[in-house]
Amino acid sequence: MDEWAPVGLLGANSLVGECVIQRLSQDGRHTVAFSRYPPEGKTAAGVTWQQLVASLPTHLEVPPIKEWLCVAPIWVLSQYFGMIEASGACRVVALSSTSLFIKKDSANRSEQDIARRLAEGEHALRAWAEAHGIEWVILRPTLIYGNGRDKNVTEIVRFVRRWGFFPLLGEAKGLRQPVHTEDVATACVAALTEPAAANQIYTLSGGETLPYREMVSRIFTTLGKSPYLVTVPRWMFQAAVAFIRILPRFKHWTVEMAERMNRDLVFDHADAERDLSFSPRPFRLMPNDLPV
Repeated sequence: MDEWAPVGLLGANSLVGECVIQRLSQDGRHTVAFSRYPPEGKTAAGVTWQQLVASLPTHLEVPPIKEWLCVAPIWVLSQYFGMIEASGACRVVALSSTSLFIKKDSANRSEQDIARRLAEGEHALRAWAEAHGIEWVILRPTLIYGNGRDKNVTEIVRFVRRWGFFPLLGEAKGLRQPVHTEDVATACVAALTEPAAANQIYTLSGGETLPYREMVSRIFTTLGKSPYLVTVPRWMFQAAVAFIRILPRFKHWTVEMAERMNRDLVFDHADAERDLSFSPRPFRLMPNDLPV
């Protein structure tokens, strides 16, 4: 591996993208970071920012880049295939999600649509890459958290801070494997160069499996609060969700999300451990994992 060779990064302003840039910098690698909204102000050393325009991606002057990483939604990646091919790419690593399986059979149409777009994005990458002799790697993380920017744990934190309790549907003993964004980023960077990872799909699950109820209880503890968990019947939860969705921050909440509290969402990451040296941490929230 040429440690000075640039890496193309799509979705650089995302939660995982931020951690990927830090990881690449630690490895002494230069990042060509692509985003619709590049950060204002001083650019960090070792990073060149390029602003993406989805309708005109091929108009960007892109330097030779052999390794690409997409941490933007995988279904947008196909918009940039021409740009990536023109750069002389040899490998493309893309972040998908285990939601492909979890939401496929959901009663909620928007969740079904997410699963469909994930599947289509994965298929498009594989078909395009194989047609052009480019290696591909797909990573499917479970519930990502960390740095106070995720859309999973932080939503629970904000609810607890605002209301002082958290509602649970039934016993909420469905198993979860939260994975920290820094661990996902480390796996992404490893997948760029690991020979065994070529044309493979890996699951990135957390280093600990715990019931949903316990996960929420630990969030209370991190906030310095005693867990106040309220078990409610489905009809009441349905009414509560209809009410809470009035608030913009909780507009994506669904009853289906609550029903999954009692489903085991467990995935094996042994392949990633073997090929990518993936070693995720247990679910331990730190102060910097909480939203401001």
